[in-house]
Amino acid sequence: MALSVEVFVREPDGEMRILDVPDDVYRSGGFESWRTTVWGSEFVRSLGARYLPVLAEDDLVVEAGEVPELLREVALLRGRLDEVALRTGRPRTVEEHRHELDIRLRIIEDSAREALVIGGGVLIW
Repeated sequence: MALSVEVFVREPDGEMRILDVPDDVYRSGGFESWRTTVWGSEFVRSLGARYLPVLAEDDLVVEAGEVPELLREVALLRGRLDEVALRTGRPRTVEEHRHELDIRLRIIEDSAREALVIGGGVLIW
């Protein structure tokens, strides 16, 4: 299983409406196991991440007003990508894991930017 990254808007009644994604768009935030082994890892937490580590316990809902903070967190992890890959990459090689992390962070970042444009939020589940 893979973690899905979705963009949503809140309806006037507060309900979440997930936006459709074209069939050719891949929006994975990593493998299900990454909830704990990557995003919720002690190393990622030690860097000051507070959004993505939520995935270790639950799905992540980032409301519209919090999206800029999610983008800052993604930038933080991107800035330490080599270290994140080294500290969370077992049993894959560091290079393979770094590549996968880069792709997943780009997907999260692109989704967050889309959410900013429309005043929506990001759901990772």
